[in-house]
Amino acid sequence: MKIEIWSDIVCPFCYIGKRRLENALAQFPHAEAVEIQWRSFELDPEANPEPGVSQYQRLAAKYGNTEAWARQMSANMTQMAAAEGLAFDFDRAVPANTFRAHRLVHLADRYGKQDAAKERLFKAYLEEGKDINDVATLARLAAELELPAAEVGQVLNSDEFAQDVRHDEYQARQIGVRGVPYFVFDDKYAVSGAQPTELFLEVLEKVWEEARPQPVQLAGTEGAACGLDGSNC
Repeated sequence: MKIEIWSDIVCPFCYIGKRRLENALAQFPHAEAVEIQWRSFELDPEANPEPGVSQYQRLAAKYGNTEAWARQMSANMTQMAAAEGLAFDFDRAVPANTFRAHRLVHLADRYGKQDAAKERLFKAYLEEGKDINDVATLARLAAELELPAAEVGQVLNSDEFAQDVRHDEYQARQIGVRGVPYFVFDDKYAVSGAQPTELFLEVLEKVWEEARPQPVQLAGTEGAACGLDGSNC
């Protein structure tokens, strides 16, 4: 089973959705047969945050509301994340453009570390207050993931993987993605948003069963047979 997930690194619901899907997979008996592919999505491709402007000030300006409103909304989000074992800290969050970080995730995919890179970047932004558009910061995070330093430097100081990011975003437009996280199961079923763990588990079971249907015995076709308990044989 393949699950494609469109997300942005500065999206708190994306991190919550990731954790809820993982909790569902922990209960799914066929988790080892599930492949997860992360797809790039930029909530604000033109983002160029002004240094010194807090996350609260940015949200207030974006939605035409007060900073107090932004703080309350962020507090609610923090509480939701805590229920999933995440420790959001919006007081330390550094608003950033995510294009460079998305390209780093594509490099990590080359080495089978895409999911680990996504996890590390989510945590860096939402919990640790790191600037995920800063080249030096991204290089340190990549080193933690044991990605080749030379390739990391090449990617961070060029436009390598830019087309891969743009292709993911093109695919998102083609299938009508309007917000993230957005999960697509086996190119057949889509789930939008950080849905409850129980719903993810239901979808996993449904997709698995539909791809591997159990045979239905026709009525009136039961005949003599050997039983597992040794009966009749």
